Amino acid sequence: MKMTMRWFGPGFDPVTLDKIRQVPGVKGVITTLYGKQPGDEWKSEELFALKKQVEDSGLVIAGIESVNIHDSIKTAGAQRDMYIERYINTLKVISQAGINLVCYNFMAVFDWTRSDLAKIRPDGAAVMAYDHKLVEEINPDNMFNVMQEKAGGCLLPGWEPERMARIKELFKMYHDIDEETLFKNLEYFLKAIIPECEKLKIKMGMHPDDPGWSVFGLPRIMKNKENLLRLVNMVDNPCNGVTLCSGSLGTNPDNDIPDIIRSLKGRIHFAHVRNVKHNAPGDFEESAHLSSDGSLDMYSIMKALCDIGFDGPLRPDHGRQIWGEVSVPGYGLYDRAIGLSYLSGLWEAINKGK
Repeated sequence: MKMTMRWFGPGFDPVTLDKIRQVPGVKGVITTLYGKQPGDEWKSEELFALKKQVEDSGLVIAGIESVNIHDSIKTAGAQRDMYIERYINTLKVISQAGINLVCYNFMAVFDWTRSDLAKIRPDGAAVMAYDHKLVEEINPDNMFNVMQEKAGGCLLPGWEPERMARIKELFKMYHDIDEETLFKNLEYFLKAIIPECEKLKIKMGMHPDDPGWSVFGLPRIMKNKENLLRLVNMVDNPCNGVTLCSGSLGTNPDNDIPDIIRSLKGRIHFAHVRNVKHNAPGDFEESAHLSSDGSLDMYSIMKALCDIGFDGPLRPDHGRQIWGEVSVPGYGLYDRAIGLSYLSGLWEAINKGK
């Protein structure tokens, strides 16, 4: 297991590389070329400049999160083959930079969704939260503005303003796309890129949907064990794998995350490990990583990863905003560093107890 942290890059992230470098056990960061739109073709000089900045700080780029997929690919639009070709060209640039992991998702219109980006908990910490009843009261055309207002102008990864400006058009594109159609479009995409990934030695890690159910009637196809097994089996190649996100899968209390991990042995390329606290069906809030602070058994999750021989990058995921820190929502340094230390302790104890 390689312990990492997410970094949003120069000009975007108030958490600097020198601060990340001081967190015990961290050897690398997970990052991307922020500002790129889905469908943009990456240039090698841009990625190599980012790589140099990271390496000059004493870290490495352990993976790319994310190379976002154009909606023409997800909806089988007339230009999908062109955008797939661009995606493959970007993968070539990533490979040239010596990076062998890409995290991505296949969610329609919206990436992750929350009803609150700074819910105050009893201890005074602020966390991201989701209440399905509140979300359903929002006009989907206005969802981006609601999220931006709650974010206070901070960067929201996966909510690119340029793309969200076309939200009505996007909803029309997905009007006739159900889950089965979206799965078929994913299969077409994977059959095109995975042979190239094999040549480039790049592992693709599909991120589960967040939350794990339909929002505004949009199809969601990465919600549970059945979906993830279908993903890896539809193109049965070691490069076609999963980003195991305990927080996203944990939005549905019916998901047995340790069992999901064991069922995906050899196909989990990257892990996001965090906790969530369930308040009611469709109502959850994020919590500290500690098992007792949420609804997930973090020991069992880390043990399952250890039992399958997971050796890829792992990072603490969304943390609480604590001690007055101002940061990208969910991505303050302090609570993620605490969570990382907790996860590292679990990993060491599990391995020494074998």
